[in-house]
Amino acid sequence: DLDECAASSCKEHQYCLNTDGSFSCKACDASCVGCTGEGSEKCKTCASGYVKEDEKCTDIDECNLPEKVCTKENQDCVNTSGSYKCVCSEGFEDKDGTCVQT
Repeated sequence: DLDECAASSCKEHQYCLNTDGSFSCKACDASCVGCTGEGSEKCKTCASGYVKEDEKCTDIDECNLPEKVCTKENQDCVNTSGSYKCVCSEGFEDKDGTCVQT
């Protein structure tokens, strides 16, 4: 078997997987910017919203940072993969960008 990955033409956000008599390009983990293989431990660098921890790119919980990211009144922070979103607290709804009591 030839290792076609030695001269692979996979895209930047993919890694090459050598197979018997061929190869395939597989997508890097969402936490990676470029990778050498499968999973968050094979990232070349971590994507925005992720940090290298124990040799893996792990999600940053923006909601637990010392500086609040959701600063509007009656607003809660919800952590998402690689990011976060600000939502109105329970009993409040978004009215033109302001959380008002329902």
